[in-house]
Amino acid sequence: MSITVNLYYTGENGNARKFAEEMENTGVAGRIRAEKGNLRYEYFLPLKQPETVLLIDSWEDQDAIDRHHASPMMEEIASLREKYDLHMKVERYLSDEGGVPEHDRSFIRQ
Repeated sequence: MSITVNLYYTGENGNARKFAEEMENTGVAGRIRAEKGNLRYEYFLPLKQPETVLLIDSWEDQDAIDRHHASPMMEEIASLREKYDLHMKVERYLSDEGGVPEHDRSFIRQ
């Protein structure tokens, strides 16, 4: 069962976006994507929250998340969060192994 974590980073004066850009430009985000068990690591900009960046972070299982949290990269991430004075809201979701129910598929345009 995979686990997806939505992290909403909020700051001031564009700091959340600067944080995400630095994560990408310095290669930290790429190194996270290369970690064993990472399924997705992607930043988005919520339209109605200009001072927020959404990170969708998915992992194969809790063990993969635990390995990531124990890695030296977490110090780099924490340092950047402090640098940009970001606050976080976190949502956590477990995968639905059954996929999209048949009766819902008619609403999905392929």
